[in-house]
Amino acid sequence: ASEQKMEERGQWSNKLEFILSVAGSIIGLGNMWRFPYLCYKNGGGAFLIPYLIFLFTCGVPVFFLETALGQYTSEGGITCWRKISPLFEGLGYGTQVIVTLLNFYYIIVLAWGIFYLSFSFSWDLPWSSCNNTWNTENCVELQRRNTSINQTVNPNSTSPVIEFWERRALRISPGIDQMGSLNWDLALCLLVAWAMCYFCIWKGVKSTGKVVYFTATFPYLMLIVLLIRGLTLPGAEIGIQFYLYPDLGRLADPQVWMDAGTQIFFSYAICLGSLTALGSYNKYNNNCYRDCLALCLLNSGTSFVAGFAIFSILGFMSYEQNVHISEVAESGPGLAFIAYPRAVSMMPFSPLWAALFFIMIVFLGLDSQFVCVESLVTAVVDMYPTVFRRKNRRELFLLAVVLFSFLMGLIMLMEVELTRTHRHISDLLLPEQLKRTQSHFKKHNLLCTLEERVQLLIKPSGDLPKTKREQERLLVIFAPDGDATNA
Repeated sequence: ASEQKMEERGQWSNKLEFILSVAGSIIGLGNMWRFPYLCYKNGGGAFLIPYLIFLFTCGVPVFFLETALGQYTSEGGITCWRKISPLFEGLGYGTQVIVTLLNFYYIIVLAWGIFYLSFSFSWDLPWSSCNNTWNTENCVELQRRNTSINQTVNPNSTSPVIEFWERRALRISPGIDQMGSLNWDLALCLLVAWAMCYFCIWKGVKSTGKVVYFTATFPYLMLIVLLIRGLTLPGAEIGIQFYLYPDLGRLADPQVWMDAGTQIFFSYAICLGSLTALGSYNKYNNNCYRDCLALCLLNSGTSFVAGFAIFSILGFMSYEQNVHISEVAESGPGLAFIAYPRAVSMMPFSPLWAALFFIMIVFLGLDSQFVCVESLVTAVVDMYPTVFRRKNRRELFLLAVVLFSFLMGLIMLMEVELTRTHRHISDLLLPEQLKRTQSHFKKHNLLCTLEERVQLLIKPSGDLPKTKREQERLLVIFAPDGDATNA
């Protein structure tokens, strides 16, 4: 039988496909739920100073270098380093290990989003009331600004939003000794998420380049709709004020600078090999420098605008509940699955706004997820082109990656609380000092540490004699008998 013909490596049909693919990869959940909170937490508008410094000194250069590396070599995240210098091939392996781990847990957020989206198509949102089977006797419904209660407030009371998140969505078990079973509802949502991811990239750049026309642009439409809605709500100006009010004194805190640098590396997806893989499908003479500058501006601009959409909603919550905005401002999953659903339940036509928000969350995460998978598949296929560039072999390898990642993701859908599990394991394995002592970075710590190290290098050891008389005395003590007599 004749050997199957090896397929050629694909290329983007046009530049727009590349730009939308990279935009979908880097503009994700971090822009929506991480940057606005960091800006509020670290001095408002003052946080933009370290953010912009890290952007132009680290983010843009590394972003451009990774993209140019892929375009120059036309190779994936591992073999590109082999072409440059085999000595650095280990960098490629390291990035793909990180991408593999990301594939296991990042898509869990998509499963959560799909789960919440499925509950958004009901007139009475299940997280807005305490009349559900999963609610406890401590559940207290949200109080609006124009309502009042005369009953005594239970100090152990919880909101229906939190109970829906913990008892219905995650189904957290009471303790580590009760492992519980697999959360089959979320497992089904995870399967749907992986199926969407698979069919987005199963034909390589041919399918990815067409899918991103919708998946990369639709979240912007949703963001604009939610932004307009948020700015028209009462109390929106309160949230925007807390979002941008500059506190220049916070710049003296090293943690602010650490958060800014971390956000750049997190939101620009650098040092993961994804940009190298996407850039490798460009034409050799493509002006990637101009593309990278435009994408960096788009990414940071999206983060900034998303802050207005998020904090206008949080300002509305603060106004309606008559509490300080710091009591409603959250970051990460707490913002997407607790704070925002709570705010949506207070709006007219709440199911509509809930559906729009979670559709945006799903598509923001989907782009980033399937680009990570594409990065891994591209790296392996480019390592063994004679094996995988045959008919249907790449699709079968992609299916194997998806199935394996899906099975690994099921571990994270058990009903035991992983945070509590991690705490118990650390109690068993770590010394008491490491478990309980938190690191507090003060502005003088680094200088003191440097001074101590310099002193240790230049200062003589403490057990050496300090005077000439002490040296002579020691010479007499340890000298042979004849020498001591002569002395």
